[in-house]
Amino acid sequence: MERLDVIETCTRMAWHADQREWEALRSVFTDRVRLDYTSLNGGEPVTLPADDLVAAWSRTLGAFDATQHLVTNHLVTVDGDTAVCTASFQATHRLATPFGSPLWTLGGTYRFDLVRDGDGWLINGVVMTATWADGNHELLARASRGGSA
Repeated sequence: MERLDVIETCTRMAWHADQREWEALRSVFTDRVRLDYTSLNGGEPVTLPADDLVAAWSRTLGAFDATQHLVTNHLVTVDGDTAVCTASFQATHRLATPFGSPLWTLGGTYRFDLVRDGDGWLINGVVMTATWADGNHELLARASRGGSA
């Protein structure tokens, strides 16, 4: 049962982001979250308040016409009140544009670090490792600017 609860929490992160359910998205995180997207963006991993993370994702992901994050092939290890879930992902982003494809798809793996909180699990770390991409990568920059050209 613990394994399924961990998977459900990780799935909810993707679901709530794609459905633009920002308050529900915030509910899957601890108050501070370690985020490592360096395989895509370079730089260094960061630890930030979950409210700031959700606000940033709402601005960027919310600027796309649609997103779909598919998370599968979950491998879960539970050790007391901590857990690690590694999973494959494919994330498709759509944004109408007069130049180039309106789609950008990214694939790779997530590593979710979780802690038990009462009866449930919360994500306190996410490592996204991009291993491939297809389509119009410029859409990410456009979405980061609020969807403007």
